[in-house]
Amino acid sequence: MPAAISDNTPPPPSSSQSSDHELVRGIGLWHATALNMIDMIGVGPFVTIPLMVATMHGPQAMVGWILGALLVVCDGLVWAELGAALPHAGGPVRYLRAMYGPRVGGWLAFLFVFQLTFSAPLSMASGCIGFAQYAEYLWPALHNTITAQRIPLAIPGIGTTYLEFTITNGTFLAMATVATAVALLYRRITIIGRVGALLWVGVVGTTLAIIFTGLTHFSPSQAFTFPPGAWAPTHAFFTGLGAALLIAVYDYWGYYNVCYLGGEIRDPGRVIPRAILLSIGGVALLYLTMNLSILGGMPWQDVEKSRFIASDFMARIWGPKTGALVTVMMLWTAFASVFSLLLGYSRVPYAAALEGDYFKIFARVHPKHHFPHVSLLWLGAAAAVFCLFKLADVVTALVVIRISTQFLAQTLGVIVLRRRDPDLPRPFRMWLYPIPAVLAFLGFVYVIVMRPKSLESIRLAVLVIIVGTVLFWLRRRIATRGSQFEASTIR
Repeated sequence: MPAAISDNTPPPPSSSQSSDHELVRGIGLWHATALNMIDMIGVGPFVTIPLMVATMHGPQAMVGWILGALLVVCDGLVWAELGAALPHAGGPVRYLRAMYGPRVGGWLAFLFVFQLTFSAPLSMASGCIGFAQYAEYLWPALHNTITAQRIPLAIPGIGTTYLEFTITNGTFLAMATVATAVALLYRRITIIGRVGALLWVGVVGTTLAIIFTGLTHFSPSQAFTFPPGAWAPTHAFFTGLGAALLIAVYDYWGYYNVCYLGGEIRDPGRVIPRAILLSIGGVALLYLTMNLSILGGMPWQDVEKSRFIASDFMARIWGPKTGALVTVMMLWTAFASVFSLLLGYSRVPYAAALEGDYFKIFARVHPKHHFPHVSLLWLGAAAAVFCLFKLADVVTALVVIRISTQFLAQTLGVIVLRRRDPDLPRPFRMWLYPIPAVLAFLGFVYVIVMRPKSLESIRLAVLVIIVGTVLFWLRRRIATRGSQFEASTIR
């Protein structure tokens, strides 16, 4: 185990060389922020705005975007402190071990990588499904269903949840999107940074065009026309708010992407915190303005029924040709998101394998271009499989599994690490410590629990934790017996 991340040796300052000696520190602040923002924006808000409005049945759903922004700012401060102090490839793999030590930290690190086998491809698949969904605006035949199945999954002692998958003509386009992203990422990181910046221009340009259209055709009376009882503090209001927060968290997520690339960030103690906070601030401003613009230019009843909200909104004001042009830009945006997600997540199994926390094959680096090619190919293939599922189910499973197995432990862990290793060099310290970490923890618990039919997704998350824990225990026993066998053979 390299000394830089040993359980008994404090990690070095962020300015020093890390154990990621085979990786190239070639990403600066501009490229890091751009990669974060295309990861955050993606096609998510353009397919979930109708879902968001439907959760609360009116413009009051805007409160979900506002509270969601505050939640991710609190969590972003957690990531900023950890990313600056421990700037290595894989991010949370290193954080969890440093926070909780070799036993508990090793279990949590393994569980994080294990759940990533599901959640990272789910995240990428959501972008690919969104790509195919917007492509239906241009080619309606893509929506034709080939087959649909609903499979019950009985979990002993927990209950029954259901797996639903639907294969349409668009499913194959979604899978092709993953394959294209893998092909583009199969090259040196410095080139990828420039590709990411180019994709970022298209993403932000599309969003700004929608905002400009909305603001120039804005109707305050329409944007702020609330249905009767919209703000009544009923159980339905709070569960609807929980569902809205889940969607908002999904749409904002990606601000931490730069932490997965910690071993490839130039001057990480300065760049990582700034990239996180700049991307959150920029995207929050874009989201809030865009949502308000759309609600001010289109009745909320029409918004919640739309399958292609960006295209329908622009076509409503400028005509069908503009709607088609915006659809092309939506395809650009969706692909940019998949590209950035696959880039960041592919570094996590690589880092875990380097530490001995995952299968050794994932530690392999491309001999010429020096990037973790095995991890890249594996996650790309898994994402293609998850393109078979429905978008709403993919989003819910992704958020609940990720929060349950990683974010809750990490938000409390940053406090544990302050006490466990107070002398660890921290180029960036959380503002108003520990308030943001505590608020992030409580906010994530609310997202998990306060939703309609929340038990189904919670059962799935519990299943992932149980299976991951069993595999961790079996892996340790096999490793221990192997060590004992080698020792007896030497004697």
